Amino acid sequence: MHFPRAWRPLANRPAPCYTAPMHASRLVFLGLDGLPWSLAQNLCAQGLLPNLAAIVDDPGCRAISAELPELSPVNWTSLFTATPPGEHGVYGFTRLDPQSYELQFTDFTHVHGATIFERLADKGLFSKVVNMPNLAPVRPMRSMLVAGFPARELRGSVHPPALEGILADHDYTVEADTVRGATDPAFLLDDLHRSLACREKALDLLWPDLAWDLFFFVLTETDRLGHFLFPALVEPYHPWRSEALRFMAAWDRLIGEFFARYQELPEPKRLLIMADHGFTTLTQEVDLNAWLREKGLLHLSRQPAGEWDAQAISPATKAFALDPGRIYLHTRERFARGTLPRAEADVLEADLIRALSGLTWRGRQVIRHVHRGRDLYHGPRACLAPDLVLIPQPGFDLKGKFGRTDMFGHFGRQGMHTADDVFFYDSMGASARTPTEVGQAILDHFDIPAATFEA
Repeated sequence: MHFPRAWRPLANRPAPCYTAPMHASRLVFLGLDGLPWSLAQNLCAQGLLPNLAAIVDDPGCRAISAELPELSPVNWTSLFTATPPGEHGVYGFTRLDPQSYELQFTDFTHVHGATIFERLADKGLFSKVVNMPNLAPVRPMRSMLVAGFPARELRGSVHPPALEGILADHDYTVEADTVRGATDPAFLLDDLHRSLACREKALDLLWPDLAWDLFFFVLTETDRLGHFLFPALVEPYHPWRSEALRFMAAWDRLIGEFFARYQELPEPKRLLIMADHGFTTLTQEVDLNAWLREKGLLHLSRQPAGEWDAQAISPATKAFALDPGRIYLHTRERFARGTLPRAEADVLEADLIRALSGLTWRGRQVIRHVHRGRDLYHGPRACLAPDLVLIPQPGFDLKGKFGRTDMFGHFGRQGMHTADDVFFYDSMGASARTPTEVGQAILDHFDIPAATFEA
């Protein structure tokens, strides 16, 4: 990697006093949540991201694919456990309790298996981790951790606990306010600048002593910008383009600061950069539960109290959906209220694949591919997987809400995840193809074997 001369050395900071590394080669990881490879190439070619541009033409920089479903908790968990969903058990932002039908938000308590940070600790190596999604509530381990979304506050999101007060003294907040930001672009952009400043402050606090073997630093702001202002990044005359690009310039400056710190490390060392999924402009949200109700396959026992009220599912239901395109057959052996026999479920599964593959909106095909869960997922937690996983055509954001009556619509978001076009870079040119394989590359770097199935 050839860094710009401006990065040698960092201005206004004394040269660090290095001690002998605890391992022969440090590894530094930069997470760029939701950054598409194609967008990065395009903005770099326009001269808008000069720091990121230093690596985009490197042979180690390319596109990879996300694990399915193409959501942040699925893919960041696959990275930090170095295992696929069939082993770690995370399939989305939500999970349905098969007894109570309560829709729960996924967090670290639902993750099965050890993290790569724990596995390094078992070998006497130390990790520092900033803003890792789905890592809260944190559990004690020989690492310094700052968890990210879905955590909302520092309490329970940092380890050791003393780190909470240190970060609070510097006004660190875990997440930007995207609820208000969804309808107020000016507020969203201001809050993303504030959030980005928090990440920089954490970097300033945790990097300098160099008392670590593995450093993880994740920027989630590009994902938030993408959900609500992605068209501003790709449309030259979008009314919010200049402000969106101003944010991206600040984001790129922080990346330059991060690269400069990496450059100052003594050899040997390695830099990995990864997004968790790609992004594209949203054309229509597609509510699969509205379609299932129309087909007589989803029945509700009452009017749902909200879009997340899965407890309204009736025993007469044969299939229901959860975000983003996860379809579950309501079988008697899996769900407390399920009445669907296994033989009938197999027939219904085949019928759903045919019907959904032919779904259109204004003459455009909606679904690119329908996967059977049993074909995608293997391992001790594959029993938690959806029966069908739908991959949409670009622009169609698949949902599984309760209470919506229209299948197609817009609900405030302008960008959506994609399973391909995922940004990746490795200074050592690894052949990883998914976040799971990137996690395994980290273990390989430290001579730690692949995780074994946890019963």
